[in-house]
Amino acid sequence: MIRLGLLLLILPLFVLMGVYFWELNDVRACHLDGGHWNYLTETCRQTPQPFVPWVDRAPLLVNGGMLLSVLGLVLCMIGFYQKRR
Repeated sequence: MIRLGLLLLILPLFVLMGVYFWELNDVRACHLDGGHWNYLTETCRQTPQPFVPWVDRAPLLVNGGMLLSVLGLVLCMIGFYQKRR
């Protein structure tokens, strides 16, 4: 139970960070080229674009990842409170 809990606690965070930094790499490349990143279409434009938070663009990914992490925490707590056989 503890191993599954640790996996669910840590793995979604690494997935979320990986996806976030992948997009951040594209945004930084666009800014270095002198453009403005359009977060909705994920393209580089020449005119300023409004910022749209990541939780508004991918709510299932963000909220689902956090829920899996909380589930992993609960499983770890249950595993620590159970008596060893």
